[in-house]
Amino acid sequence: MKVFFYGLFMDGPLLASKGITPTDAAIGYVDDFALHIGERATLLPAAGECAYGVVVDISPDEAKALYAAESVADYRAEPVTVQLADGASVKAACYNLPGDKVTGVNKDYAKSLLSLAETLGFPASYLDQIRLAGK
Repeated sequence: MKVFFYGLFMDGPLLASKGITPTDAAIGYVDDFALHIGERATLLPAAGECAYGVVVDISPDEAKALYAAESVADYRAEPVTVQLADGASVKAACYNLPGDKVTGVNKDYAKSLLSLAETLGFPASYLDQIRLAGK
């Protein structure tokens, strides 16, 4: 199954440490969503915005196991269309935290996410959004 990751799960070695073996990774973005960073990251609907991430193939069992962990158990899958750099689009599941569960600020998470997003080559304007979210 295709899954769109926008938080620290974009990191292949992190997924591997959890026993997840992603394939066919591609950078892309979803329209009409904005990144919000509280204690964890989530995407929330936001007309005219876009959020960057990585779409990968993982098995349904891997997705179920990944989101069974207590720290991410409140995330729910929702369908999104990911726009890829080559102009193609793909349907994927995107696991999001409901807006009413977004609390606090986690500056360390934001700093780690910023570093990963820089490594992945996300646009400067999106990196600025992550910087602001961590303040």
